[in-house]
Amino acid sequence: MGDLLKTSAAGIASLLLAVVANPASADSSVWRVSEGSSTLYLGGTVHLLRPSDYPLPEEFETAYNAADELVFETDLSSMGDLATQAQMLAELTYNDARTLQSVLNEQAYAALEEYTASVGLPISMMQKFKPGMVISTLQVMQFQSMGFTPEGVDAYFNERALGDGKALAALETVQEQIGFLAAMGEGNESEFILLSLSDLEESDAMMEDMISAWREGNTRQLSDMFVDDMREQAPEIYESLLRSRNLAWLPQIESMLADANTEFVLVGAAHLVGEDGLLAMLTAAGYEVEKL
Repeated sequence: MGDLLKTSAAGIASLLLAVVANPASADSSVWRVSEGSSTLYLGGTVHLLRPSDYPLPEEFETAYNAADELVFETDLSSMGDLATQAQMLAELTYNDARTLQSVLNEQAYAALEEYTASVGLPISMMQKFKPGMVISTLQVMQFQSMGFTPEGVDAYFNERALGDGKALAALETVQEQIGFLAAMGEGNESEFILLSLSDLEESDAMMEDMISAWREGNTRQLSDMFVDDMREQAPEIYESLLRSRNLAWLPQIESMLADANTEFVLVGAAHLVGEDGLLAMLTAAGYEVEKL
């Protein structure tokens, strides 16, 4: 099981950076946020992409060139550190008597066992995984089979910024991000597994639509595909993964508008859209929000 744990940690380090108001309409997922003469750029990202998805929409390049500093959800460079991966493994696996079979009801366990067998991954190898680790591992495997790699928008611009000497910052610590994943489905493990398996079975068709909606900056479609269902079917996950984090990020973004730098803030597209998305929050707070 050790090799599988290491592979999962590396993949989840990339996927965790993925999960995706409608104040404007144009053809990219980049917005300019301004107050008077102060400006920053806000980009919705997809954390896993295929080589064929490049080049990125030109609006991303425009915002990158205008920015003094890039701000990501977390410190991407440290996600590959051995110490970080060791911490992930410790927090994303059960270190007591619990197993998947003990925390899931019969329906959820049977459905998970059937799915893992269909992808050639015996459930016995995952018995000590917490639900967030299980689903993230299966998502990584599914997306890799479709040709997606961890070289998504965030990783691309992190490497660019390091090479160009641009300043880097983060909205959350790596430890906070690991905590979010470790807590996924806690207390509602069976419901979380069943909902996630249903999403996995639709991922082939969904990913094409999602990439198209992201490239076009179609906030309504992105919200329909990801945010609305999560809010209705898994309100606890919606609250912990999206709404509460957006509320924590909002004052940080507002403080950026008060400094002299021009920032390019890059977060998963799901954090931008919907009634609790950053675009709606910033608009309600009185900032000018316009799509590039």
